[in-house]
Amino acid sequence: MEMTRRISLELRCRTPSEVQELVLDNCRTSNGKIEGITTDFANLELLSLINVGLTSVAGIPKLDKLKKLELSDNRISGGLEVLAEKLVNLTHLNLSGNKFKDISTLEPLKKLPQLKSLDLFNCEVTNLADYRESIFKLLPQLTYLDGYDIDDCEASDSDGEGDGVDDEDEEEGESEEEEDEDEDEDVAAEDDEDDDSCDDDDGEVNGDVDSEDDDEDEEDEEDDDEDSSPVKGEKRKRDPEDDDDEDDD
Repeated sequence: MEMTRRISLELRCRTPSEVQELVLDNCRTSNGKIEGITTDFANLELLSLINVGLTSVAGIPKLDKLKKLELSDNRISGGLEVLAEKLVNLTHLNLSGNKFKDISTLEPLKKLPQLKSLDLFNCEVTNLADYRESIFKLLPQLTYLDGYDIDDCEASDSDGEGDGVDDEDEEEGESEEEEDEDEDEDVAAEDDEDDDSCDDDDGEVNGDVDSEDDDEDEEDEEDDDEDSSPVKGEKRKRDPEDDDDEDDD
């Protein structure tokens, strides 16, 4: 009931088909089986059921888009045929901390052609001689076992935790955003340069106009001075009052 209640809380504002990741860690199941998850979760890509008390995966529905399944720290010891039938596109499976003792119990995973990473850490099967060689031989589609490839090279974060596709898309998206920002900055810088050049041009034009106006004013003042002063070669006209002053003398 606790698992079902948790799912109900997750669906308060969404429909099952809108859910891509569902984390139900530490929600104890009442009967050791998966509860509350149906085929309505058609777009589910990640399901995490860590430490929920599972003894079987028989209750898992058909989820064609599920890529990553976390089942660590439960009590599962077999019955993996269901995963091969219901989760055909599974790429990452974590079974660490469960009760697998024999290599044969893992044989149904051969029917998962997309399975890329398998984790069996803290399972008894890891104590068997030639454990890693046997698993890689049994499951040739595997790239990583317990976080390492066949040459003991550690998986990168993207390879070990996800399918790698989303990470690449995010990096491409970030690089495109950075390029767009750089382009915007370049355009803004060009606009500023254009504005500065326009201001300089306006200043030069205005300066030219002002200088022309000043020249014209100076010419007008010179003309006025020339009109008010006597012309060379002309005699100054005698004022009659001046003559009267002389006669009185």
